[in-house]
Amino acid sequence: MPNLPDVVLWSIPAFVLLTVVEMVSVRIHPDEDAAGYETKDAATSVGMGLGSMAFDFLWKIPILAVYTAMYELTPLRVPVLWWTVPLMLLAQDFFYYWSHRGHHVIRILWACHVVHHSSEKFNLTTALRQPWTTWTVWPFYVPLIALGVHPAALAFCSSASLVYQFWIHTERIDKLPRPIESVLNTPSHHRVHHASQGGYLDRNFGGILIVWDRLFGSFVPETDRPVYGLTKNIDTYNPLRVATHEYAAIARDLRTAESWRERAGRVFGGPGWQPATPAPAPAPARPTAEAPAASPETPVTEPAA
Repeated sequence: MPNLPDVVLWSIPAFVLLTVVEMVSVRIHPDEDAAGYETKDAATSVGMGLGSMAFDFLWKIPILAVYTAMYELTPLRVPVLWWTVPLMLLAQDFFYYWSHRGHHVIRILWACHVVHHSSEKFNLTTALRQPWTTWTVWPFYVPLIALGVHPAALAFCSSASLVYQFWIHTERIDKLPRPIESVLNTPSHHRVHHASQGGYLDRNFGGILIVWDRLFGSFVPETDRPVYGLTKNIDTYNPLRVATHEYAAIARDLRTAESWRERAGRVFGGPGWQPATPAPAPAPARPTAEAPAASPETPVTEPAA
């Protein structure tokens, strides 16, 4: 088993320090146009992060069992060496992009990921607002295990990606030099991802790299100031409701669904999916009145030659 560090655990002091620095900078140099901080919102985000750590521990038990079984069955092996780790990080980032994109366009997956987008603020505590049902993520990384990546190596790469994405949840950093913005995911790109405006919705899914969005047509640069949150905000600081509100909405929709086709759409369609409304039946054509026949008593005038 590869002996790789727990990068999330080692990064916790940096998370705390950077969050305090950001809070102080917002207090000293406030930006009236920025979303800023709100105490209840920040507390909810921290609470969601702590809850996520506990639930992730439970979900990882069956997921690790599946990954381990697959790893033992595949004849392929990717050794953990100084030059293979960057390649594994690159591959993990590629599959993260598709996992992230899938969690935006399939409603049952969105029910997990919506937690991270539920804050109307955008600061470093928003990075901690993580879901409690991350069992929806593991299928996207099955190809890596099948190719011989050790589950521990995959866990290391996923943790490194998570640590990287912490610092991009801020409004205190403007756009960076163009070479950086062209390749890496940055605060500017991620502000677009968290925005709820129509032109910004479902864009910029990258984890560490933004090149996947540029390659697959989901990139949008930051122009207008983003408005954060959901298209229909939940207006609650209750962690349990934050974690489960979309699952509850799916359950309500399933109870009122009128067909199996509608039930499937409510679960596997997009977050805004609605059943097709039947077109109204065309109005019956009104009969055309026939011109009255000429009376035999009325002389017919012949046209002049």
